[in-house]
Amino acid sequence: MSSPIAHPPECFPPRRGSPSPERNRADVSDSAPLLSIVLPSYQGGASLRSQLPDFLAWLRAQSWTSEIVVVDDGSDDQGLTETVARENGCRFLRHDVNQGKGAAVRKGMLAATGQYRLFTDADIPFEFDAVERFLTYLQDKEFDLVVGDRTLKQSLYFAEITETRKLGSRLFSFLVGRFVTTGLFDTQCGMKGFSAQVARDLFSVARVDGFAFDVELLYISLKRNYDIKRLPVRIRRNRELSSVSLLRHAPGMVLDLLRLKWNHVLGYYNEKAQP
Repeated sequence: MSSPIAHPPECFPPRRGSPSPERNRADVSDSAPLLSIVLPSYQGGASLRSQLPDFLAWLRAQSWTSEIVVVDDGSDDQGLTETVARENGCRFLRHDVNQGKGAAVRKGMLAATGQYRLFTDADIPFEFDAVERFLTYLQDKEFDLVVGDRTLKQSLYFAEITETRKLGSRLFSFLVGRFVTTGLFDTQCGMKGFSAQVARDLFSVARVDGFAFDVELLYISLKRNYDIKRLPVRIRRNRELSSVSLLRHAPGMVLDLLRLKWNHVLGYYNEKAQP
């Protein structure tokens, strides 16, 4: 595996002592792929059709094994998402009705079999080599979580999107970083990776189904004192345009933040999944 690109260390909280090697293999078999990649999709069949082939070609050129898990979150696309997933050799899961991105990612992560597990959007928005860098920090450097951070200097994202989307993203990230996940300001970057056991722990207790599910994952992780690594990401210039609007979805996301706090008060996040 090639070395990650050089950049200043960005981790939160500070590293603890090295964990035991058994930690990341607690719930995977020897025949499992090294990496599972979960792609949640709602009406994303066309994006998958245009973006998956190049991504799969890149994955096949790597020295490590992988699987892609496509989760259709109740799309009304006459089976296009399933057709594209199966034609490209991906595992396919489906919700009969739309439940939200958080619910789709949770379903895929709990069904994944890889020793390490990563999710990103169906339009595969970031440069493919980010996957290898995420895996390096999960496998070789033994971080519990690796999260994309579009605010880091080496990232290329905000210069490539509209001013409205930029404003909405930064406003929501500021509010969340200020009041919920202190110190982590880019909670909404659509690329996050986990060791198998950490994924199982987080997604077994997560409850937020909407777009604020990322905040919930980081909130629980901070309460667990998991080691989090922030990495820069670079947007792909040939990606599909996302239909997600932070301004349009803002009211629901704010409600999800309130639910998150209420879930914590009720103790839903206290119990850890057993290996």
